[in-house]
Amino acid sequence: MATTACIKCHTLPSFDDSNSKVVFGFEVVELCKKFRNYLDENRIDYLKEDSLTVILKSVCLVDFLSTLLSKSIFKKHEREAICILSLNENEEFHYSKIRDVKSLEKYKNLISASELSNLLTKGGLTAHFQPILDIENNTIYGYETLARGVNDDGTLVYPDKLFKWAKDGDMLFYLDRACRESSLKTAAIKNIRAKVFINFIPTAIYDPNHCLQSTVKWANSLEFDPKNVIFEVVESENVEDIEHLKNILNFYKSKGFMIALDDVGSGYSSLNMIVQLHPDIVKIDREIIKDIDKNKANQSVFGAIVKIAKDNNIIVLAEGIETKEEFLYLKENGASLAQGYYFAKPSSEPIRKINF
Repeated sequence: MATTACIKCHTLPSFDDSNSKVVFGFEVVELCKKFRNYLDENRIDYLKEDSLTVILKSVCLVDFLSTLLSKSIFKKHEREAICILSLNENEEFHYSKIRDVKSLEKYKNLISASELSNLLTKGGLTAHFQPILDIENNTIYGYETLARGVNDDGTLVYPDKLFKWAKDGDMLFYLDRACRESSLKTAAIKNIRAKVFINFIPTAIYDPNHCLQSTVKWANSLEFDPKNVIFEVVESENVEDIEHLKNILNFYKSKGFMIALDDVGSGYSSLNMIVQLHPDIVKIDREIIKDIDKNKANQSVFGAIVKIAKDNNIIVLAEGIETKEEFLYLKENGASLAQGYYFAKPSSEPIRKINF
């Protein structure tokens, strides 16, 4: 039976700059009065529907809200108690429009994230590549792809800002999808035929059968061998629904892709969770790797992870390596793959050979 993708799979959040009718709803009368005072002071016409509802006609929502927010009239908790619904000029309210209602705080975040929306609309994402070393034979096993935004003037936007915009604007789904697809496209352009590690955020995926269709499509159309594509769970998103994560990983596995768990040794990535999820690769948290050649506690954690990984035929990748001493300890104590600034920093052009 054919499946129908959800609206989010195909639509970036955007603002209609045309004039519209905007309904404001307030949780308490005091907020409504404060809003009406602002309208009166600025001679803005409105209709008072009742003590908790105000309707504005023929306003450009983006311009109006941008000006309102610039006045800092409402504090954060007050903005969260103001609901807004934008309708076309002659459109009547229908229950289906409920999903379009957003708080003033949400609109504030969406406006602040407009740069991300513009960047994604223009296809302004690329990927940088950090090599991953096969320790046994000193060759490049693969590359982790790391998202970068590209401004019109060619300057880069780094992931911390990209994901801040996405979180503020409730756009993690769009950014996560765009990063996966950009990683595949850029790797194909750079003629990378080694393994490609692609990060993804489990909480940004609702139903893998719908949300991951385009990722699978691009992997197939670009003729990637599925075994050369490794989808890497970003642990920092604090996954709470393990069954949902299992469904996502099982979907990837069913398509022939490999799976890696990032930041193992912290968060949900306990030894028990490694067994439950059974990834192909575990990436040891860089906080465990730091000074491991002389830190006994870190050595104990690393040893426990290596044992359970080896017992379950899981490859151990040590990331965040910055010194020769760290690398030698890891090499001698069970790591199969290595990654970090000691070998190479991420770069737009993939390094084809590691010299160290």
